[in-house]
Amino acid sequence: MWNTALDRVLSHLVRQGELSVTYPDGSVRRYGNGAPRSSVHLKSPSLPRRLVLTPQMALGEGYMDGELTIDGDDLRGFMDLIVRNAALNGLPGPQRLFEILRRMGRRLAQFNPAPRSRRNVAHHYDLSGELYDLFLDADRQYSCAYYPRPDMTLEEAQEAKKHHIARKLLIAPGMRVLDIGCGWGGMGLTLARDYGAQVVGVTLSREQHAVATRRAQEAGLSDKVRFELMDYRNVRGPFDRIVSVGMFEHVGVPHYREYFAKVNDLLTPEGIALIHTIGRTTPPGATSPWITKYIFPGGYCPSLSETMEAVELSGLGSTDVEVWRLHYAETLKEWLRRFEANEDRARALYDERFCRMWRFYLLASEYTFRHAGQVVFQMQLSRAQEAVPLTRDYLYPVPDAGSRKLAAE
Repeated sequence: MWNTALDRVLSHLVRQGELSVTYPDGSVRRYGNGAPRSSVHLKSPSLPRRLVLTPQMALGEGYMDGELTIDGDDLRGFMDLIVRNAALNGLPGPQRLFEILRRMGRRLAQFNPAPRSRRNVAHHYDLSGELYDLFLDADRQYSCAYYPRPDMTLEEAQEAKKHHIARKLLIAPGMRVLDIGCGWGGMGLTLARDYGAQVVGVTLSREQHAVATRRAQEAGLSDKVRFELMDYRNVRGPFDRIVSVGMFEHVGVPHYREYFAKVNDLLTPEGIALIHTIGRTTPPGATSPWITKYIFPGGYCPSLSETMEAVELSGLGSTDVEVWRLHYAETLKEWLRRFEANEDRARALYDERFCRMWRFYLLASEYTFRHAGQVVFQMQLSRAQEAVPLTRDYLYPVPDAGSRKLAAE
């Protein structure tokens, strides 16, 4: 029964490329035709049923547990084929119904009061610091890099991201800046060292707080940067500037109005905020249950429509919205390359199942950006219409004559 049901699902789903599936009873069926091609083996008798009823959860767990194997362990080729076809053809009727039900329950799943937010953050960000050293840049920027040139290294692209954001913030020396979700401190340290800001960074991760505080001391910037183990809802202002990179995904839809109301309350009348978040070009949806269980509990990547509704009700105005499309796909591709190069060390920290989980997470995320409408939004916000220049020219300064001459040589 369930083999037949899965056969119908895959016949609907796979139309570009070819997928060969060996079922638990040994039968082999092929879907689609042409390149690219991928061959998978379903080892567990329960897997066809789970793939029909909970496809995202079953796919991730099946790969983690070795119940679903891929010829040549070519997870990249398989994910490219599946995500591309899912984006083009959608899911058949029963799966669409399950998706609708998940969307209906998302407000409960994303209810993130402070105690729950702390638990959610600890689940991911308090993993061993050695793990993040295996695939991030030295500054531990765990968010989308910015590639104004395709030949940039990860380190160069992460530096470009920070300085692009700093230009949007129009920081002058001495300004008070709040960094909501400061991570391991890289953004705050950059704004203090290179732009003369007085920075307060807040995080709910004990591991990140300890590292960020130590980095500020080692850099001799403790008089300019202070990192606090604190929920953003408990911060007191005012601040001239607010920056938040990769934290809004953890706020939760029920808290959007609360979040932007707090940003508004913390800003000075002429202040500027820059919110950098993963989002979706599709209508509001729900987070993959596999991602919720294993990677980011309580997390959600919003559509611009549901985000801007909360902004408009907060008293803030949008002075600029920029959409980064494939920058995160390239970032994730490089993170995976580095992780796989250091996988023996990751396996020593955790185990083989964890490594398969992490590989699946990075690759599934990359292809969601490539084929399934996931992007990054940068929202520049202020109460004052004249807080920023009227054109974007200030973001792309023209090199002076000396710089142009050196570049030509």
